[in-house]
Amino acid sequence: MSTRQARPGETPAPRAAFAAIGSRYFPLLVGLFVGVMLISNVTGTKGVVLFDDWLDVDLGPIHMQGLVTDGAFFLFPLAYVLGDVISEVYGFRAMRRTILAGFAVLVLASLCFWLTIQLPAADFYEGQEAFETVAGVVPQFLLAGLAGYVVGEFLNSFVLVKMKERAGERHLWARLLGSTVVGEFADTLVFCSIAASALGISTWGDFVNYTVVGFVWKTMVEIVIMPVTYFVVGWLKRAEPTYQEALDAATARTTDVP
Repeated sequence: MSTRQARPGETPAPRAAFAAIGSRYFPLLVGLFVGVMLISNVTGTKGVVLFDDWLDVDLGPIHMQGLVTDGAFFLFPLAYVLGDVISEVYGFRAMRRTILAGFAVLVLASLCFWLTIQLPAADFYEGQEAFETVAGVVPQFLLAGLAGYVVGEFLNSFVLVKMKERAGERHLWARLLGSTVVGEFADTLVFCSIAASALGISTWGDFVNYTVVGFVWKTMVEIVIMPVTYFVVGWLKRAEPTYQEALDAATARTTDVP
């Protein structure tokens, strides 16, 4: 991995260090990430309106009467926080494996929901319609969710790791913020572009409203909980012995560079 050349008199930044994935912490983080994505996929089927009694914004094409979101609004940003933690501590390859694992589980869950709906309901079962409403697989929404998830998470991890390769351990806040903005924007734009027509959105103004509000909301949530991300990243770096070993090696290589 290449790093920026130091200017005369400037101390070069250590090369990016990452922990080995063969630890007890990495599987736990992967499990949490996949679990958050799976739960969000279900809770996101409920439409939610917040602050409609006082929030009224009218700015050109953007009109907002309350904050329109879904039932996953409080949980989904955690997936990007976990993605930041995994990318910062374990690197892009580890996050790529995590993304693919989450993708496989989401596809499997959607298939299982669809098959369960198709099974004949027992005479005593009265919840078929409700089950279809909550767990029913709408192909357009499924495609939008999977596409947004893959694009957003890959970009989030890629941007964070590339920034770390240039800055070393410095400027974690910039990596977290920059990767979040890129990843969340791509995720929201891809999802909204595919799912908008299925939601009944047919005008440019409504599409801009739907996209901008979703992006701003999810990004602001991650910014608010950034101190938690800082704490988890710092603790994990100290708890992972292979991370400190990699950091010492990267620092030594940098020191040896003429």
